[in-house]
Amino acid sequence: MEEIGTPLAEVTFVVVDLETTGGSPADSAITEIGAVKVRGGVELGELGTLVDPGGPIPPFITALTGITTQMVYAAPRIERVLPAFLEFARGTVLVAHNARFDVGFLKAACAEHGHAWPPFAVLDTVDLARRVLGRDEVPNCKLETLARYFRAATQPNHRALSDARATVEVLHALLERAGSFGVTSLEELRGFAKAPTPEQRRKRHLADAVPGGPGVYLFEDERGEVLYVGKSGDLRTRVRSYFTGSETRPRVREMVGIAENVRTIPCATALEAEVRELRLIAAHKPRYNRRSKFPERAVWLKLTDETFPRLSVVRELRAGDTAYLGPIGSRRQAEEAMAALHEAVPLRQCTQRLTLPLIERGAARTCALADLGRCGAPCEGHETAESYTAHTAAAAKVMAGDVRPVVAAAEARIDRLAAELRYEEAAAQRDRLAAFVRSAARAQRLGALAGCAELVAARPAPGGGWEIAVVRYGRLAAAGTAPHGAHPRPYVDALIATAETVLPELADGAGGIPAGAASGGAGAEEMECVLRWIDVPGARLVELDGTWTCPTHGAEALRERLDRAYAPHEPAPPRPRRPLR
Repeated sequence: MEEIGTPLAEVTFVVVDLETTGGSPADSAITEIGAVKVRGGVELGELGTLVDPGGPIPPFITALTGITTQMVYAAPRIERVLPAFLEFARGTVLVAHNARFDVGFLKAACAEHGHAWPPFAVLDTVDLARRVLGRDEVPNCKLETLARYFRAATQPNHRALSDARATVEVLHALLERAGSFGVTSLEELRGFAKAPTPEQRRKRHLADAVPGGPGVYLFEDERGEVLYVGKSGDLRTRVRSYFTGSETRPRVREMVGIAENVRTIPCATALEAEVRELRLIAAHKPRYNRRSKFPERAVWLKLTDETFPRLSVVRELRAGDTAYLGPIGSRRQAEEAMAALHEAVPLRQCTQRLTLPLIERGAARTCALADLGRCGAPCEGHETAESYTAHTAAAAKVMAGDVRPVVAAAEARIDRLAAELRYEEAAAQRDRLAAFVRSAARAQRLGALAGCAELVAARPAPGGGWEIAVVRYGRLAAAGTAPHGAHPRPYVDALIATAETVLPELADGAGGIPAGAASGGAGAEEMECVLRWIDVPGARLVELDGTWTCPTHGAEALRERLDRAYAPHEPAPPRPRRPLR
């Protein structure tokens, strides 16, 4: 019987589900725990409680779950709930749908409050569903989809206990399916859920010649088309993992089935690997990569070059325009930033091409913004081109680096709305300010780096010695290492001498930011990789040709303040609680 293992009918499962204020234990907290204990298809008990996260619940979480800050005000804190849950789950197999999320939060809570995490066996119903269900049966493995497919009596609704009950029914249905594969014991079930597919086993030879060390790998099909590009600090270990049961993503397993070759590009440092990955993804646009495929989709906030300039959201830089702010990740962010700038500077917001002959003929379209005091109405001749120049200069100064007028106007409006108890409008105004400050801070950081003809930096290598990077106009031109114990200067000189030549492919008036890798400059994501690498403690600036600074009244310090404002609040002082039931 010991060789057979523990029969599934004798295994006690605790199915758990959490609701949280966000997606990461590092900056979010648990708001609700739901758990159901079952054995042999029979429910043995339930545990469910709201949890006070120690701060307000974000509006989008309230919209998703229905849990409000008022609901959790009198709820117990996680340090009181955790011991009860650990006792409830003692000696059982922990089950969750997307277990990494729920178990990650529970482990973080245990570590924070001094509880040892028990040696639970963990089963993920997502992994199990991917093994026993085909794409022709269900389009995805979301809990809602599986509950609907198996006709569960309880439908998930983003409340912890309801979702846990639905997961119990999905678990039982999946166990029935697993039985048709000959799975009858807990040990077989755990191995079965993580077992590689036949295609993964058959393609393992593709990883035989992969070297170790940092680099980039490319999966290619029989025609040489690039299917997927990835990076790793250890190429051999990472590529091998694609052919094991630890790789459960359906799209990746599908990609492995198509792949006929794995090409690798060894790199000197992890930074070089990260940058090469970005460039290769942008160049090949592999169908199985999801991020960084379309850097050209970034948008810019532009001050147009016309008699009465206005703000416009555009996708490309052109020489001769007055000013740009960007690149910005999405059109929505750009529109939020534009709205914040309009609060401070009364530029016209109409999109018509406004010329003096059009105004003189009285043919220009008018709007209500003048009546609201948001525009000087140049379309009606109430503002001359000369007086309008003051608004243009103010907007250009803000976009060049002095964000104080936008911040002052937004804060004044927020204070007024809050005093009138119009909190939702005040929050919307705060979000506009945040979008502007983050966009401006990003533009200023990238612009400062892109304006330097050459920057050479070094930082300690993981195994001793130094990692060295040569950056020209924001683009990584060379990367290498100096071994432990050797003087780094000869290695620095050799890298500078052999580094890629990068011309300043800049758009006039673009704030010093290159148009992108396609025109010989650096993409925004590449420059952010370089800045993250330099920001690590211990990094040294070796040489600099240029001025690497951010504006005195720029957005960087304000961005940090806004990030703190959006972060979860510190725990409130102790207050009377209801007893835990």
